[in-house]
Amino acid sequence: MTFDYASDAFEVRADIPQAHRDAWERLAGPGTWWTGMERIAIAEEVRNATCCVLCAERRAALRPASIRGEHLSTTSLPPGAIEAVHRIVTDQGRITRSWVESLTADISIGQYVELAGIVVLVFSIDEFNRGLGFEPEPLPVAVPGEPSRHRPAVLESETGFVPMVAPDGAVGDEADLWENGRTANVLRALTLVPNAFREWRPVAFAQYLSFQDMGNFDQPPGRSLNRMQIELVAGRVSAVNECFY
Repeated sequence: MTFDYASDAFEVRADIPQAHRDAWERLAGPGTWWTGMERIAIAEEVRNATCCVLCAERRAALRPASIRGEHLSTTSLPPGAIEAVHRIVTDQGRITRSWVESLTADISIGQYVELAGIVVLVFSIDEFNRGLGFEPEPLPVAVPGEPSRHRPAVLESETGFVPMVAPDGAVGDEADLWENGRTANVLRALTLVPNAFREWRPVAFAQYLSFQDMGNFDQPPGRSLNRMQIELVAGRVSAVNECFY
């Protein structure tokens, strides 16, 4: 069985491995702008980035662009896609609008958003395994098929570096994205590709908090930590990762 977290040293809630299995199943299939094979290649580059010498040198430099070289890569993805994966994994705090726009010579903005969703998903799951002392789960076998190329009907481009579904735009095919017309910018970040948001959501719920539990400032059901402890850990992780948000 994939994501078998059985251990004598600790207990893992059943919803976590299930969320990871479901994510792996979705990862293997065609997405909105990438095929299943390309999506698996993006996941491979997530793992390559963690031991890429060029990324380490750029991370240590005052100006990443001043360091030239080639990324450690094992895929045939476009150079812009490889650059995007490696930067998101290793130096996300210095991503700028101009850098995102520079990638569009190789990949579209929709491809970039879907790629970012895959990177966040795979890296989060890999780090969960690493934190428990397990090897990363083998990547799934790609499922054939063509990308849907779906673009939401109601978008705005004023908030971030990429277009997002507008706060009042969760209608039609996007009606399930958030409830009661209430959302936050950080939740809209992936919504140019709604399925990227949908794929991230169950893992975020399992490893952090559900949207419903955001309003619970006591002890979320089934959790060993209370809300203050959860936020202390989340805040420290964000600080270590230099999260600008």
